[in-house]
Amino acid sequence: MNNDQLEGKWKQIRGEFKQKYGKLTDDDMTYTEGRFDEMLGRLQERTGKSKEELKKEIDKW
Repeated sequence: MNNDQLEGKWKQIRGEFKQKYGKLTDDDMTYTEGRFDEMLGRLQERTGKSKEELKKEIDKW
């Protein structure tokens, strides 16, 4: 799955993701167009997971 597809899926599941990882804030979960990887970096810091793990989790959702 490429980043464009992940971004589209992210818009659909971010609320559920926030419930799963209660430490996440709305700011952690938003991104500016073209900066999806930057947001993944913030999620990585908050969850302790690698970017690849997060991408796979989003893809599985």
